[in-house]
Amino acid sequence: MARMHTRRRGSSGSDRPVADEPPEWSDVDADDVEDRVVELAEDGFSPSQIGGKLRDEGVTGTPVPNVKLVTGKKVTEILEENDAGSDLPEDLENLMERAVRLREHVDENPQDKQNKRALQNTESKVRRLVNYYRGDKLDEDFTYTYDYQVELLE
Repeated sequence: MARMHTRRRGSSGSDRPVADEPPEWSDVDADDVEDRVVELAEDGFSPSQIGGKLRDEGVTGTPVPNVKLVTGKKVTEILEENDAGSDLPEDLENLMERAVRLREHVDENPQDKQNKRALQNTESKVRRLVNYYRGDKLDEDFTYTYDYQVELLE
């Protein structure tokens, strides 16, 4: 995928091996995995953090290499079914948190031109993502503002 604010392409990462079923060594029950996903979400973990915790810690001591192979559903689908998901998509929420941190830094250090530019780029990405999600995962009348962002993240 091309970079957001340059004309270069990024270096590609490694791809996960193609698999249609979980490995033999991972004999985890799908219901146990779903319960653990909801439990971790209630503890305040994001979907990507939940996936990492299940991969590292597992359910009852057995690691879960891929939630979708075990349950047939993605982590976000499990969270939506159990009403444990976030109001905002995870990528948008992370960018908004970054924009808040940058805004606070720029307010304290007005001479920092580099971070002013980083704030402009980050807010541009937020607006672009809001346009992408508007109507699907966000309300039609949703608009990005710094004040809304601070209220949401507190």
